[in-house]
Amino acid sequence: MKKIILLCAVSFLIVACKSTSVTNAKLDRPSQVAMKGNWEITNVTYPGSDYIKVNSFDLADSKCLIRSQWKFISNNNKGNMTLNSPNCTAYSSAITWFINKEGQFVMKILDEGLKSKKVRTGFVLGIANQSENSFQLIDKIAVGGKITDVVYQFQKIN
Repeated sequence: MKKIILLCAVSFLIVACKSTSVTNAKLDRPSQVAMKGNWEITNVTYPGSDYIKVNSFDLADSKCLIRSQWKFISNNNKGNMTLNSPNCTAYSSAITWFINKEGQFVMKILDEGLKSKKVRTGFVLGIANQSENSFQLIDKIAVGGKITDVVYQFQKIN
């Protein structure tokens, strides 16, 4: 009997002390459903943008994301993105994404032929000013030892 109680106590501690992360948190379904559809990044802003280049999502200069097309499917957390800005290298990829209860947008960019469980890196951004026709994703970067916000402005396109 003592072994059973001890085993239960140890099991409880293991479960109670389990760490949480942005990737195993519960989902914010209403925010996800509001993002369903086709979107375009209309602007990318951050302090010093005239002098500092930011490599967004390890893909391209942040200004190359302006006019990029994004599709979010909320019932299976999949979608795709296409960078098509003039004077920038064209790029297209499938993505997986979700919004956790903390209001963070979590995304993985999927290389062709890879499933999301094989991709070990991703991006966590804040989400702000969400409405029926627009929202912002906010990335935090270090510039000169200070944390700076990079704001991606999305507009619904259909």
